[in-house]
Amino acid sequence: QVQLVESGGGLVQAGGSLRLSCAASGRTFSSYGMGWFRQAPGKEREFVAAIGWNRRNAVYADSVKGRFTISRDNAKNTVYLQMNGLKPEDTAVYYCAADPFGVGATAPLEYDYWGQGTQVTVSS
Repeated sequence: QVQLVESGGGLVQAGGSLRLSCAASGRTFSSYGMGWFRQAPGKEREFVAAIGWNRRNAVYADSVKGRFTISRDNAKNTVYLQMNGLKPEDTAVYYCAADPFGVGATAPLEYDYWGQGTQVTVSS
């Protein structure tokens, strides 16, 4: 079992930055791939970024490439999402998730564990 708790969301002006954190419980965190997803009101949950267990193979959605950076600290059981150049269309609830296969997949169905989410609101 892995429990995930996100933090770091908030209200920011367009062009600003936020760093989301996701703290994981469990001794097997370092073997999981980790991903960030988001869901805006009235829309389906969408992939944002993912990273493999070995901190390699980071992948990003085209909509955030060049602006967002995913990283992880296995010693702290934490994964981060640094978000720069935020846009109003980035407004959503952001979720972190754990992928037991370790690769950091892009499809939500590959993830077994999810956090409760943290709200990010970007004003224009």
